Amino acid sequence: MTTAVFNADAPRHDWTLEEINTLFALPFNDLLFKAQQIHRAHFDANAVQVSTLLSIKTGACPEDCKYCPQSGHYNTQLEKEKLLEIENVVAQAKAAKEAGASRFCMGAAWRSPRDKDLLLVEEMVRQVKTLGLETCMTLGMVDSNQANRLAAAGLDYYNHNLDTSPDFYGEIITTRTFSDRLDTLATVREAGMKVCSGGILGMGEGAQDRSALLQQLAKLSPHPESVPINMLVKVPGTPLENVEDLDPLEFIRAIAVARIMMPQSHVRLSAGREQMSESTQALAFLAGANSIFYGDKLLTTGNPQADRDRALFAKLGLHPERRDTCEDETAHTERLTQQAQQRAQAERAAELAVDVSG
Repeated sequence: MTTAVFNADAPRHDWTLEEINTLFALPFNDLLFKAQQIHRAHFDANAVQVSTLLSIKTGACPEDCKYCPQSGHYNTQLEKEKLLEIENVVAQAKAAKEAGASRFCMGAAWRSPRDKDLLLVEEMVRQVKTLGLETCMTLGMVDSNQANRLAAAGLDYYNHNLDTSPDFYGEIITTRTFSDRLDTLATVREAGMKVCSGGILGMGEGAQDRSALLQQLAKLSPHPESVPINMLVKVPGTPLENVEDLDPLEFIRAIAVARIMMPQSHVRLSAGREQMSESTQALAFLAGANSIFYGDKLLTTGNPQADRDRALFAKLGLHPERRDTCEDETAHTERLTQQAQQRAQAERAAELAVDVSG
């Protein structure tokens, strides 16, 4: 493999499966070292962006995603809930900010939002923005008109995961195609919003599928600003409730490869943290994960409570990323690049001092 693959300053969109497989096959220590080098070139290595996720409409989704307790196709004993009142959403956003979140994410179990629902969603975005929080929505598929309306309301991020590789996708979902997902992401990007898109590991996919998923994400130009890497949460009543567990070290490898392939993206250690040990989470941060969800739920599945996360941050010397929510992404990237250059200069100066003293 050429050294160009590891060039931290040149985001690529032309990764081959052979290159990605080679990354996955590296000795574990070498892989994490490469990922850590790239991570430090673009980010504060001890800062973690903190988001909170709220389900604003739960259950009765017409899609048949085999991992999802909100699908109307499966009996998961999930209580269906209508779209939340705006006041309720704003109150929970305030609580999230007080707990340390910088971004508030809202998810609705829809195939696609209806116009009457979108009016309420737009108002949610506007009111949450007034709190000084970044906003993110996941509402299913959206067309150009809907995406433009959300962007006009001030929505910062739109989440729409690819879930898995194109080849394995049909084993997980039949009510929406992989191309549908790519089309939604293109529509969101054209409307001027930032993209949040990742996948779910541990659904019975093979190693090649994990490589292909990351390849598809890295093909997006620009790369998604946020890349959630989820570990499957096995919910009774879903078709995947008895799937074989993924080795945690394979999950960490995927985090590291995502960091190498998408050096300027926030890689989010997302669903599945409730089942992870502190050691596994610590390895994920070392591998380049620098975003999490705070709170006791991710839509409908468990998530470590904020107090536990704060305790883990204290053990690891991590801190929430301090981010000016009025700062656009270009300014944010420029600021991080400047900080990285300053750190590199300081490190070179220290090396020179050692050489002189030696």
